Parts: sequence; structure tokens; C-alpha cells
Amino acid sequence: MTRALAPDALGPTICAGEILVEVVASRPGAGFREVLDLTGPYPSGAPAIFIDQCARLGGQAAMIGAVGDDDFGAVNLDRLRRDGADLSGVAVDPDRPTGSAFVRYRPDGARDFVYNIAHSAAARFGWSDAVEALVRRAGHLHVMGTALSMQAARDVIVRAADIVLARGGSLSVDPNLRKEIAHDAETEALFADLVDRAALCLPSGEELSRAAGIAMPEAAVAALHARGVGEVVLKRGAGGATLFLPGGIRYDAAAFAVPEVDPTGAGDCFGAAYLTCRRLGMAPERALDYACAAGACNVAVRGPMEGAATRAELDAFIAGTPRRAS
Repeated sequence: MTRALAPDALGPTICAGEILVEVVASRPGAGFREVLDLTGPYPSGAPAIFIDQCARLGGQAAMIGAVGDDDFGAVNLDRLRRDGADLSGVAVDPDRPTGSAFVRYRPDGARDFVYNIAHSAAARFGWSDAVEALVRRAGHLHVMGTALSMQAARDVIVRAADIVLARGGSLSVDPNLRKEIAHDAETEALFADLVDRAALCLPSGEELSRAAGIAMPEAAVAALHARGVGEVVLKRGAGGATLFLPGGIRYDAAAFAVPEVDPTGAGDCFGAAYLTCRRLGMAPERALDYACAAGACNVAVRGPMEGAATRAELDAFIAGTPRRAS
């Protein structure tokens, strides 16, 4: 049976995982073995970026995670709260610092990360009365592959998925499995199970094959549809995006022509915009355009959450920005 996305009216989109600050090297190169000028701290963490963009677009959105009782934690809480996210599921840890990520771009556009997640507040949250109350009124659970590296997030995601789906909600998966984060056999098995329960999958590049377990893109899409995934959206960065629906239906959207300043977070904003527009009742092909616009807005500014846009801002951007040649 093909699974569909639950409407926004059922309850908020929730996401569990890392809440970080990000610090960015000012010039490209390999790694951090020299003195560098740095910018930041920026609010970050893939799940937090995703939820912030959902809220900016007017969807119900709530975050589950933890920050330290420090300035870095406040940077994140202030931004998420300002943009309308529900923070009832976010704990403030008095004993551990807020998680962090240092990022440096290589000349070819690839990225090197140095993370402090495992020993920070970002990885030290769990199920609580507040989290349970939030999950029991949620309409959708979005799962980031980065969060599956943390036992705390895995435990919350497993429990939340059962509750949300039982009340008629839906689930989406963004593989987002970074090379710097180890994933064991248990994590891979959980990832496969989540895909088997998802209504939407949002892979980038080779993640499509990983999600489906099949190398060829066309066969991978068909396999995901056969497993019940109703919507598969392949993110191609500067190459645009493609939406695959059951029955061989396909929509291609060209990317918007903007200068790339900082690609971190663009895919998270893309996915959040697509999901939120769909949950608010927008047609799939139109939601794809908004998703491309949200990713472009975010890639054009420095900082992983700095370009998250409202509906009005995306409308103006779409009307005034040319597309790249396909």
C-alpha cells in the first residue's frame, strides 16, 4: 500500500536529533591544521535547520533534542523560538556544553567537519514526559540520517514512529549519512526499517541507491515505490531536483541561478519546504518549486540556517530569480 503524508491539521512535524552551533572557516582548504579566521557561531544541526524552515513556512513544527546551559544553546533556542518552532521537547542540560561543528570547504566544494556531538548535550537527551506529550499530538515524524548516529536519538525516533503512525500520522526520511559519522549494522537496519514505513524519501545523489539498496537510479526509485514510499524527491543541488510518484509520474525542476556561498543546510531547507508545502495541501509539483527556492535561498548566504525563508519571501524569490539552464 502506498503511504501518504498526513495533513498539517493532524499535528506538528517533529524531528529528533542534534542541535549544534556551527563555526565556518573563512577560506577554503583541507582541514584545520593551520591558524584560520572563523565566522559564527551559527545555529545549526540538520534536524534543527529542518524544523526552523518548517516553522518559517507556517507549518506546525517542533524540535526534540538538547542544548547546554550556555550561550551556544541560547543562540539555537532564540532562533528556533523566534521563527515559531515548538521547543517543548528540547531539554537544557546544565552539565554538558552545546554541540558544535567546525566546517571548512575544500576548493572543489567538498566539506571537512570536526564535530563535538557524542560528548555534548546534543547526544544526551531522551524520552521524557514533555517529549511524550509532544509526540502524542504530532502528525508527522521526520528522520535525519545524521541523528541515527546517536543512541539517544535512535531510542526517541523508534518510540515516536510507533506513536505517530498509530494515530494516523506519517513519516519521512532524509538519508543524510555523513562520512564523518560512523553507522553500525544496528543503525543500518533501523534506517532500512524507517524507509519501509516512510511516505516520503528525500535522498541526495548516491543516497538514493543506499535508501533502496539498488544501484541503478530508475530501479531504486521503483523499489522504493514498491516498498510503499509514496513520494521520492531526489535532490541534485545545482542540477535541480526530481520528484518521482508511483505509476511512472515524474516532475523535474531546474535549480535557481544563485551564487553558492554556503551549501550547508540547503538540503535541509529544501526538504523542509517540500514536506511543509505538501502537508499544507500544496500540489506535489508546486511544492517541488518551493523546495528548490528554499534550498537556493539558503545556499546564497553564509550560515546553515541563515537563509530559511517565509512563504512570502519564497514567492518573491521565485518571481524574481531565473533558473539555471537544464
